[in-house]
Amino acid sequence: MGVRLSVVVLTKNEERNIAACLGSVQWADELIVLDSFSEDATVEIARIFGAKVYQRQFVNYPDQRNAALELAEGDWVLFIDADERATPELAAEVRRVIENEPPVGWWVPRKNYIFGRWTRHAGWSPDYQLRLFRRHRARYDEAREVHELVILDGEAGYLESALIHYNYDNVAQFFARQGLYTDYEARAMFKRGVRVKPQNFILQPLREFRRRYISLEGYRDGLHGLLLSSLMAYYELVKYVKLAGYGLKKGVKSGKM
Repeated sequence: MGVRLSVVVLTKNEERNIAACLGSVQWADELIVLDSFSEDATVEIARIFGAKVYQRQFVNYPDQRNAALELAEGDWVLFIDADERATPELAAEVRRVIENEPPVGWWVPRKNYIFGRWTRHAGWSPDYQLRLFRRHRARYDEAREVHELVILDGEAGYLESALIHYNYDNVAQFFARQGLYTDYEARAMFKRGVRVKPQNFILQPLREFRRRYISLEGYRDGLHGLLLSSLMAYYELVKYVKLAGYGLKKGVKSGKM
């Protein structure tokens, strides 16, 4: 028997996406869906597409991904989100690289579609994610609750073929997800001992806008890039407001970073 690949998808109420997602990875040797007790048809659809479905209460992303690693049986694991699609080109490249020895992990580029448009700049391209690795050579850092960090035992390479990521359909969805991300990030910053200074409310959003729009060339995406850079600057402000809120709740004075 050759090298086996498990594809893993974490889900919660993904009936809209799961069929297209799993349909794009039928070439894998094993499909694992770790579901957080969906209340829609996610589980039923996943089983139709041949996935092994498990259910587990969600704590945070790295905790859930590590639990999924324990369920997989393949030599290699590819994590894919429900709103992502694998292309035939990516399938062929993955099959080719996992037959070889080092590296033990691979960064996968993503093509992000935001508000229906492929976003080429402002930090969303090529948007490499460490998603493919030998199962026994990787764990997720459980101290990093959002934008997970893979602890890899060995070297990682970079694939050329991309995952297609249908990231945000509309501004309302963007607001909802970024609201959750800033909750996680503010809490993590507080735990690390970061405290707010008054200038953070002005300087941090300005720096984020400059980074997105100028340094990462968001201006090249026209009004789309301007909108996204502005939204990310706004959420940088939201993050620091939430961080200040943690300080107030804990009775910690602001002013020390």
